[in-house]
Amino acid sequence: MLHPTSAPLSIALVGYGYWGPNLARNFHQLAGVKLAYVVDPNPAARAQAEQRYGCATAARLEEILADPALAGVVVATPARTHFTLARDALAAGKHVLVEKPLTMDLDEGAELIALARQQQLTLMVGHVFEYNPAVRYIKTLIERGELGEIFYLYSRRVNLGRVQSDVNALWSIAPHDISIALYLLGQLPEAVRCQGASCLNGRVEDVVFLTLFFPNNLLCHVHASWLDPSKTREMTVVGSRKMVVYDDVSTEGKVRIYDKGAFRKGDVTYGDFQYKLHSGDILIPRLDLHEPLQMECAHWIDCIRTGSPPLTDGENGLRVLKVLDAGERSLRQEGAKILLAR
Repeated sequence: MLHPTSAPLSIALVGYGYWGPNLARNFHQLAGVKLAYVVDPNPAARAQAEQRYGCATAARLEEILADPALAGVVVATPARTHFTLARDALAAGKHVLVEKPLTMDLDEGAELIALARQQQLTLMVGHVFEYNPAVRYIKTLIERGELGEIFYLYSRRVNLGRVQSDVNALWSIAPHDISIALYLLGQLPEAVRCQGASCLNGRVEDVVFLTLFFPNNLLCHVHASWLDPSKTREMTVVGSRKMVVYDDVSTEGKVRIYDKGAFRKGDVTYGDFQYKLHSGDILIPRLDLHEPLQMECAHWIDCIRTGSPPLTDGENGLRVLKVLDAGERSLRQEGAKILLAR
């Protein structure tokens, strides 16, 4: 964590729209950090940030990049602008935290990684759920083998609201569950299949069904939509010994461990293996649920200070981007199975 006696790190936040205020709040509250600038083309947004945090504001990023005291830039703007803003900040010698997705193009993502390495700067992607204590707890269960062999995962991230017209649900919503799945399983899928529907404006898909094909017949299915009757953020992990449900909107325990499974009994009987179903207790572990975004912001600052690579570094962002790219190509080919770029 940060050392309060260190000189404050001066950072700028670009984008004070949907997610930017949450980032501004967290950086403002972090010890050893100074929220020096908020950048947004909207005068009302700039006025609100200046009043709330006493920071300077600017309409464009290039207005502040020459400030030698500025250490880092946080990019919280529409996905199609991520590459240009992150590239300009890195080129100016600033550390960068960019919201998901890293970019919307594989070559651009690789370019940012190379530039950060060349400049010896920290590039981090805001895959916030990898900092969620509940997700991290499930990761430890898998690593300890408590769930047994992982058979499949599936998630639902749906809601009625925040309808978008510039990007589809694959690029807007699914990156969260893709990053969780890659984090939990510690590997990339071999192939991806994606189908969706443009229900509202006929231009972008409001709902997508994404399937990730991992080695050893391990499947992950993601349902993402902003056109659904209720808010659901849930992932289920099914193992040979136990099963886990992660419910991010639950108020009575975000992780539930089910001591359930199916076990093969003895030798083949009448040409088939026989199975015994086991159903035991349900455990709701007590978790210290710090705000994941606060942990993400503190981690980026700590990596800047120490030079340590972030958990969700550029390479992490590129792995998620590879899945998104394959999913988009599958969408355009009516759900064809697309092998992942290696």
